Amino acid sequence: MTTQQPVVAVAADTPQHSSGMQKRVLAGGSIGQFIEFYDFTLYGISAVTLANLFFPGENALASLLATFATFGVAFLIRPLGGIFFGALGDRIGRRKVLFITLLSIGTATTLIGLLPTYGAIGVLAPVLLVLCRLIQGFSAGGESVGAPAFVFEHAPLSRRGFWINVTLAATALPSVVGGTLILVLSSTMSADDFTSYGWRIPFLLALPMAFFGLWIRAKTEESPAFQQVLAKHEHKEYSPIREAFRENRIRMLQVIFVLALTAMGFYFLSGYFVSYVQTSSDLSREASLLANAVAMALYAVLLPIGGIIGDRVGRKPMLIAGSLALAVLSIPCFMLVTSGSLPLAILGQLLFVVPMCIYGGGCYTFFVEIFTTETRFTSAAISYNVAYAAFGGTAPFIGTMLVSNTGHDAAPGFYMATAAVIVLLLVVFTKLPETRQRVS
Repeated sequence: MTTQQPVVAVAADTPQHSSGMQKRVLAGGSIGQFIEFYDFTLYGISAVTLANLFFPGENALASLLATFATFGVAFLIRPLGGIFFGALGDRIGRRKVLFITLLSIGTATTLIGLLPTYGAIGVLAPVLLVLCRLIQGFSAGGESVGAPAFVFEHAPLSRRGFWINVTLAATALPSVVGGTLILVLSSTMSADDFTSYGWRIPFLLALPMAFFGLWIRAKTEESPAFQQVLAKHEHKEYSPIREAFRENRIRMLQVIFVLALTAMGFYFLSGYFVSYVQTSSDLSREASLLANAVAMALYAVLLPIGGIIGDRVGRKPMLIAGSLALAVLSIPCFMLVTSGSLPLAILGQLLFVVPMCIYGGGCYTFFVEIFTTETRFTSAAISYNVAYAAFGGTAPFIGTMLVSNTGHDAAPGFYMATAAVIVLLLVVFTKLPETRQRVS
């Protein structure tokens, strides 16, 4: 039976320098996050096209709902992937697991690009699409947490927030890259050619990207902290899952509600707004992609800045400021996004990004920093994936359903604002620990 190692505070101004190995870990983690979210985001920004090809029907909204339901399926299995790969990563190492997850998710995404459509094989087409999404989700359950944990354990103590948020900022770039790629393809190809084969090209690029990520990760090593844990359990039977639930039940619940808000916000931003703008405000696919690409580019720039501020002031102040700002700005942002004006749609998404990056300056480091090395991967993976399954994967579906049932295009903004108020109250009035500058 293990015991939690004591938490020790270290002076924030301790000088720390980054080695070549640390920088390779940061590069490998960031590239892996890019590829994982490229694969997931691509589905969201292609939702209208996929709805027509795999869920055809007279009601376009019903087809879109079916597509977003399939989007959510990948999130339902993510907790299982998190448990499996998290426990494996705490037993054999983060690096080995991250090879498996990256290759699996790249392969599944490429297979989506090869699938025959409903018109070719009937109902088997959406079944195969769901199967590919399940493989994506199971693999992402490990990749999404393993990469930040790997980077965290190599990062200089006083710059953990910055390093983690650089890694997570890579999750925004797929929307820019994928959106731009689809924009170029749809603008230079005829509508028939794009529907026939053009939409497949971005999906087929996933596997070559995965091989590039594997090449970078091959040049990294496990962190000294994990190597010590591995040596400690070398001749003992050790169950990371049992220890995670025994030692970290309360902490895991705290991480779930902290990540719930950023899960909703990120997948509204990256997986919903493109289709939402097209269907709710009748802007073209090209205009919708342009607006979202601008917003995601700003997210990639601001998130590391949020990490730097979090390294200076702490994680909890960033959570409070970010959730308060989301509570105030979410409804106006969604109203601007659906105004029917491209400049206002861009403005609405940019305004939404700012509080998301403030909140991200605290939450993305908090969710791995709160756990000790022995069960970090398992505990963080379970918490992260439960939060993203329950609140992130369902966000596009719930947003579409709210618009359909209420008739109000800004209805998802009320949902987001309500969630922000609840999280704000939980952060303020529960015993949420400050984790900045902790070592364990």
